[in-house]
Amino acid sequence: MKLRGRRDECAALDALLAHVRGGQSEVLVLRGEAGIGKTVLLEHAAEQATAGGVRVARCVGVQGEMELAFAGLHQLCGGLLDDGLRALPAPQQDALRVAFGLQQGETPNRFLVALATLSLLAEAAEAAPLVCLFDDAQWLDSASAQVLAFVARRLLAERIGMVFAVRDQGGAELAGLPELRVEGLSDADALALLQATLHGPVDAPVRDRILAETRGNPLALLELPRGLAPAELAGGFGLPDARPLAGRIEQTFHARVTALPAATQTLLLIAAAEPVGDTALLWRAADALGVGTEAAWPAETADLIDLGARVRFTHPLVRSAVYRAAGAGARREVHAALAAATDAALDPDRRAWHLAGAATGPDAAVAAELASSAARARRRGGLAAAAAFLQRAAELTPAGVVRVDRALDAAQAKLDVADAAAAADLLAVAEHGVALDDLRRARVERLGAQIAFARWRGREAAPLLLAAAQRLDALDAGMARATYLEALAAATYAGRLGDGPDEAEIARAVVDGVAPELGAADALLNGLVVRFTDGYAAAAEPIRAALRAFDPDGGTDAERRWLWLACRMAQDLWDDELWHDLATRGVRVARETGALHLLPSMANYLAVYRVHSGALAAGAALADEVDALTAATGLPPLKYGAFMVVAAQGDDAAAAGMFRFGFASANERGEGSALGVATWMLALMHNGAGRHDEALLSAREVGEYEDVIAYGWALAELVEAAVRCDRPEEAGAALGELRERTQAAGTPWALGVEARCAALVTGDEDKYLESIALLERSRAALDLARARLGYGEWLRAAGRRGDARDQLRAAHSDFTRFGAAAFAERARRELLATGEAVVAAPADGGRPVLTPQEAEVARLARAGHTNPEIGAQLYISPRTVEYHLHKVYRKLDVSTRHELRDALPCA
Repeated sequence: MKLRGRRDECAALDALLAHVRGGQSEVLVLRGEAGIGKTVLLEHAAEQATAGGVRVARCVGVQGEMELAFAGLHQLCGGLLDDGLRALPAPQQDALRVAFGLQQGETPNRFLVALATLSLLAEAAEAAPLVCLFDDAQWLDSASAQVLAFVARRLLAERIGMVFAVRDQGGAELAGLPELRVEGLSDADALALLQATLHGPVDAPVRDRILAETRGNPLALLELPRGLAPAELAGGFGLPDARPLAGRIEQTFHARVTALPAATQTLLLIAAAEPVGDTALLWRAADALGVGTEAAWPAETADLIDLGARVRFTHPLVRSAVYRAAGAGARREVHAALAAATDAALDPDRRAWHLAGAATGPDAAVAAELASSAARARRRGGLAAAAAFLQRAAELTPAGVVRVDRALDAAQAKLDVADAAAAADLLAVAEHGVALDDLRRARVERLGAQIAFARWRGREAAPLLLAAAQRLDALDAGMARATYLEALAAATYAGRLGDGPDEAEIARAVVDGVAPELGAADALLNGLVVRFTDGYAAAAEPIRAALRAFDPDGGTDAERRWLWLACRMAQDLWDDELWHDLATRGVRVARETGALHLLPSMANYLAVYRVHSGALAAGAALADEVDALTAATGLPPLKYGAFMVVAAQGDDAAAAGMFRFGFASANERGEGSALGVATWMLALMHNGAGRHDEALLSAREVGEYEDVIAYGWALAELVEAAVRCDRPEEAGAALGELRERTQAAGTPWALGVEARCAALVTGDEDKYLESIALLERSRAALDLARARLGYGEWLRAAGRRGDARDQLRAAHSDFTRFGAAAFAERARRELLATGEAVVAAPADGGRPVLTPQEAEVARLARAGHTNPEIGAQLYISPRTVEYHLHKVYRKLDVSTRHELRDALPCA
């Protein structure tokens, strides 16, 4: 196939295939507007792959299947199951079989499905290199898109290529993957293509207008002239069509379709209404409508459809043009025929969907079938499909409370998979269905507030949640208390930017309703009430007791959803043991259960913990995963971990753009706590680099508000900055406030930081020694190195150069090993001042730096996990684990897992 004007794009695809044949995985996203030539480029890749001995697996996103969980994944993997499924471990086999509806079972773990998909593709690639081609990836169902994007990010040493073709503004799950923008053809190539298409005279002004309006879009260049009569080509256009380009292209397809015989148009409509592509089903439905096989010839001759082993339209816009152009009556008639032709026993869900398409109004029986389909979809882990079935069921349910309940259930399902926009639409159905009783009205209010929090995590949610909780007080005590907890959490996020009730006002509203503790979440609510009414010190022990009651492994689903808040409060209590336990177990449970609403938050807190414990590379790896997860789920950005990494590194260049984005995003959403955390991190970064005047300004700003976490931690930065800027009174006042919190917290980490700050203020050597001794008992590796740095600086100023060198060497070594470059440079300068020559650490920290993925693989290998176990945890193949370990060994100059224990920091 020779493509006009696509030399660079073809070269990129050819290079990808060469890498795959050479044993290296590669991923590429082709992005561009409809008709720009992405499909033709995929055809080029398929031809080149086949010619070069590379196996091709294909998948086409279909609008009609966007709500059917794993539909796209099944399309891709269907041809690989017979040979590859039996080679997978039993849990992975079961996950795929349940996801694809091949067997009954519990809701499949989304991450286990992803790992099984990776294993299946890797198994296929063992026999021959494999390239997976995805057309119209913007129309993949969300479950498939998330799994495939997750797999794409974890390919490395397999002989697998993945090429996604996606329209502009689509495929959010693919964000961050290597991307090639497919633009319009150059003027010369566009003119040559147009001239090859025209078969009659054309005026220069008409030609120039076609070129201008199509903007080099190949499909538009081919299709638009076909819709013009010879006289129009010779005489000129009327007024330009103001619709988007895709609409104009659809219009030309529509014109070609309506010129076909009526039977052929009906056949095309059947194919458009049934996107599964089952040729036998198509002909059964066609036969029921009196359409014979001769109807196919005109459509195939017009190059609109290909009726081979599967039904395939030559371009996705043909399908949409056919379906949208058909009258409502014709569409209902076709759906009825398809429902009748679908086996109710083998595929009840698709039959129910077609019955819904055939309905002319409310139909309780069809609605009940849709509700049953929703239950089956939920069991298969298809929450998006369940919501779609429930939405359609609600629409077809006669007015009444059943309709309301189905709409509310559908909205909740959408919210659980982070589709807040769809949840809001469904909520409107429930809200305006009938006159609601008090409990349903309260559910509506609560769900609306939850949607607001999920969308923005800012100022809007707290007042709405408080109102819903107060309404629920007399209706459902358990739901009321859960809603009060949600309101408190929302208020802590809104912080300084909140324009409704603050934490104290919400806590006071809860006091009269405090009930015997029903579980960890309820105990946490009681502790937070004390926190925001009686103060930090009074609440420390009640909150700590509540956090210890959280059991990620054996707790209820209702408690697990609050693990993120429990982890947040463990940080506020300076309890890095609880923080570590909740974050690590929470991430594991979220992965095992496929809880995508929970995993980003837990991974975010674990990323910050990794930095706290000195494992910056591992923290960076988790921060990258958080970015991928929030992009895939549409959640607001969670940059806590990423900010902490660059702040600890002292990476000014990376921090500039990141913090600018963070402040703008937080202000827009009304998330005041994000401003507090980011400003505290700026103070940390400035202190690390010795810019204490700038650190002082940032720490003061945080001190104006009592944000959870940020306020207490910023006090420590304020003490150091004030001391270095010769402001002893300000430093002493900040130390007093800090001591109130750290004494109440009572952990080695809290008391160690307090002792370090006291040493800075008083110059008491014993306090430096006390700080180091306490922090050695904690997990606070970064703070321990800072204590040694501060003690070394004090010793050098006291003229005790020999003693100073011991502390400064230890600090410099730790900071360098962590990758905290600015702190390491500060320690190096102090060592130079003692008379010890120290070579400046290179940007890589003075030793070969492991990539985030290498660091995580090495950490797990050091802990004794096998390659398959590591692959299962990180969702990569054992071959990729082996590849990473080989590089780790070479970089660290070790040869065994045992040697990794000495070569890597503990975290």
